[in-house]
Amino acid sequence: MAEAQRPGAGGIAGLLRFLTEYGEALEWDVPHYWPGRSLLELYDGRMSWRELRVFLKGLPLDSLTARAVRGSTPEEEQWTLDRQLAASMVDAIRENTFATVKIGGDPKKTRRLKPPDPIPRPGVTPAPSKNVIRFAGRHGSGAAQLATVFGGASRQ
Repeated sequence: MAEAQRPGAGGIAGLLRFLTEYGEALEWDVPHYWPGRSLLELYDGRMSWRELRVFLKGLPLDSLTARAVRGSTPEEEQWTLDRQLAASMVDAIRENTFATVKIGGDPKKTRRLKPPDPIPRPGVTPAPSKNVIRFAGRHGSGAAQLATVFGGASRQ
């Protein structure tokens, strides 16, 4: 009982604070995820505070209210885990293809090939790699660079 009497401890007071901060997003989500209902029903008594609380707990992660609470941009929201993993796979395939061509190709023809840039992702600025291994000249000339990258001495 003492917990319920704390000012700002949750309950209706917490929902009021939530409505003050995220009311516009919630105003859009209620009719979108609860067809036939409106947030105005809370104020005219046709929706209870408990119904609102239950509705909020059931909102999906891609709802406008959930995005507002997270404070993320629309561009960041488009990069779901699935899209991040797909971009990582494409980057890995491109890097593998580059390495295969570079290692197995004619050094005279592949000398000027540059490693592929990763797929741009929101909020990530690509840093230039310090561990770029350049294979130039005769076969195996990158062994010393490989050894420094992996922390060992090269055997030539």
